[in-house]
Amino acid sequence: MKARFVAAVALLLSVGAGAFGHRLDEYLQATLISVEKDRVVASMRMIPGVAVSSAVLDSIDTNKDGVISEAEGRAYAARVLGDLIVTVDGKRVSPLLVSETFPAIEEIKGGIGEIQIEFTVELGRGGAERKIVLENHHQNGISVYLVNCLVPSDPAIRILAQNRNETQSFYELDYAQAGSGADSADSNWRSVVRGWMGKAGFASLFRLGMRHIAEGTDHLLFLLALLLPAPLLVVGSRWSGFAGARQSVVRILKVVTAFTVGHSITLALAALGVVRVPARPIEVLIAFSILVSAIHAVRPIFPGREAIVAAFFGLIHGLAFATTLGELGLGRWERVVSILGFNLGIETMQLIVVAATMPSLVLLSRMRSYSILRIGGALFAALASVGWIAERLFGLHSSVDVVVNGVAHQSVWIAVGLFLISMFCWRTPQVGVLRVGQAGD
Repeated sequence: MKARFVAAVALLLSVGAGAFGHRLDEYLQATLISVEKDRVVASMRMIPGVAVSSAVLDSIDTNKDGVISEAEGRAYAARVLGDLIVTVDGKRVSPLLVSETFPAIEEIKGGIGEIQIEFTVELGRGGAERKIVLENHHQNGISVYLVNCLVPSDPAIRILAQNRNETQSFYELDYAQAGSGADSADSNWRSVVRGWMGKAGFASLFRLGMRHIAEGTDHLLFLLALLLPAPLLVVGSRWSGFAGARQSVVRILKVVTAFTVGHSITLALAALGVVRVPARPIEVLIAFSILVSAIHAVRPIFPGREAIVAAFFGLIHGLAFATTLGELGLGRWERVVSILGFNLGIETMQLIVVAATMPSLVLLSRMRSYSILRIGGALFAALASVGWIAERLFGLHSSVDVVVNGVAHQSVWIAVGLFLISMFCWRTPQVGVLRVGQAGD
């Protein structure tokens, strides 16, 4: 039970934080609960981003000696629980601290330290259908929240609905225990529709999907590295001149569509509970996919087959999501609706990124100097992928996440700068402009 609980917490974190990373300026607080006959067992995983780590550390290491003592850790855990409001059937109850674990201070400063707090809530007597509400107000000025529930191990307990506000600082769980009656199927259907198609369910999953792509730098690096050479022709074993505006746009759309189809397939399989894959090998393969696309951006290794490669690796990237939804308290219809909202969020953000970069890529690829951007971007992606492979395969620590997230934090300005440069080059007659099909390397 404990191993299953820990694994599910890790999966919950992977959704909110993206693959092995989260935003620099946020304090991620993920809570996973398990409903038992007489109590609720809850696990909190809390990861301060680099920019907010000092503020969090100030509230933990109160004597400023650079060490988190046992007394300081327990005091902080008590403050966290004091910032929670828990009600059972409308009556407020107090969470009971079970344990707390703190990482090294250097890990917290680096944005990779995970604070773990376990607590329980005694349920007391109640009716056949019960309601638990959890409100998290801890460090709400800098925090983002995730909450979910495990599938109950007790067959007498059945989850009816989970409702959240947009930030997930408010979480409401409805469940039935020990004989909810012959109309259970109808009751479950109404609860699912009310809980997941409502604003607090579908809309929050849509936003979560957008955030996952926006903050999942490995997913975006793979796609962008694959798009870098899309506007170019291949001559021999080298990238050559500009392929033409129409052909460039068609290639880019094919790559993006293929990637979408690939990861949508595995998401759909996950919604039906068909796919069960361990997270670590998938994360390693995702990093490897970035390396492959980066090498291709320098020298063509699968020219004309970019869409096929994008679809194949899209299946792998989709599996990074697939391990998330099977163990987190979602019924069949809940999984289907959550996948729909989450996937639509992913596609929306993906289209925004492509729309922001495609004009610049097409216009700049007409310039002889485009090879500097193409090779520079490919080398950055390759170095990041090698760092991630080392972290995920061998457990070696590196600063890849900090560097990549730092660059991603400036992505809007980078996109604006590239667009302005591309417009200037397009409007100004240049000796360095390539004609269609003219060699560029």
